[in-house]
Amino acid sequence: MPNPTLDIGLNVTGRRVLIVGGSRPARRVIARYRAAGAVLYLAADTYEVPNPLVRAVAWPHSPRGWRDLVSAVDLVVAVDLPAHDEPLLVAACAEKSVWLTWEAAAPVSRPGHVTLVGGGPGDDDLLTVAALTALRSADIVYYDRLGPHDRLDEWAPGAELVNVGKHPGHHAVPQAEIEQLLVTSARAGLTVVRLKGGDPFVFGRGGEEMAACRAAGVPVTVISGVTSAISVPALAGIPVTHRDVSRLFTVLSGHLPLSEEELAHLVGLGGTIVVLMGVGTLPHLASGLARHGMRADMPIAIIERGFSAHQRTTVADIETVVRVAGEVGARSPAVLVIGEVVRLAQCDDAAAVEVLANAATLSGQR
Repeated sequence: MPNPTLDIGLNVTGRRVLIVGGSRPARRVIARYRAAGAVLYLAADTYEVPNPLVRAVAWPHSPRGWRDLVSAVDLVVAVDLPAHDEPLLVAACAEKSVWLTWEAAAPVSRPGHVTLVGGGPGDDDLLTVAALTALRSADIVYYDRLGPHDRLDEWAPGAELVNVGKHPGHHAVPQAEIEQLLVTSARAGLTVVRLKGGDPFVFGRGGEEMAACRAAGVPVTVISGVTSAISVPALAGIPVTHRDVSRLFTVLSGHLPLSEEELAHLVGLGGTIVVLMGVGTLPHLASGLARHGMRADMPIAIIERGFSAHQRTTVADIETVVRVAGEVGARSPAVLVIGEVVRLAQCDDAAAVEVLANAATLSGQR
């Protein structure tokens, strides 16, 4: 559904809007008004390649020409106007009582620019203001499966949307190809947004994409996102640090099994352990931590599908977690939390409360 209003509060659905300026500098304005449901006309004082989103009209060369042009529309948006034509347009709009507004032109210099945007853990409300600002200015958005993308038509009106998401064990678009797409799009003069789930620099391969852009001479910036390593445990009522309980936390990827040395260091370090993408390697992790001295009754939480309607929290301990995970059918995506802070968990959904009760019963039976 198109968004019927713009920031100025004017409902332009079905309204005739004249945009004055070239299609390149006016591209973001065209996209926004098109997404708002307006009927668009574009007047440019130079030859323009036809734009399918607008209807081209002849550039007026006289006061009468401007008056005739503006009298046929409901709103005029000036984006890129030669100085000598400005008073003619202002006078014509005033005479015909047509609302005139001014909007900034989009940059047209090459190369373009890449912004790596952290989309947060999946809740639209946790997308940052900076992220929304970047999306609003985008010409093209390359987005991931786990990033928020259901409302991209609204957040990035008129932008081309390209799904380059990966699934476990299946990378439809290889990482090297994603990096090349970013560089190629920026070199074509586009404003590029790479929308990733969580934070781009927390197991998001954002560092690789930044390095690829820099190596190609493409300007790149990073907008941090709310990482699931902290926000998903918080959603289950689990603080990753807590006074007199844990004064540090370690975040690690469970994509590949840890070495014996890494397991030993984790146990020796103490504090809270947060594992992303760790359901598949959970048996190796639990047995390895126990083998290197972690207490059998150390609590562990499996928080599946955080911030979705199907979120579920399962609590067990190092000794029982593999069996309990199998019984409840734990699946990715999930965040694992290991440590005494798990005992602070407060879960609202009935399934999680039942699992918590079962875990407490199992602990009491040992």
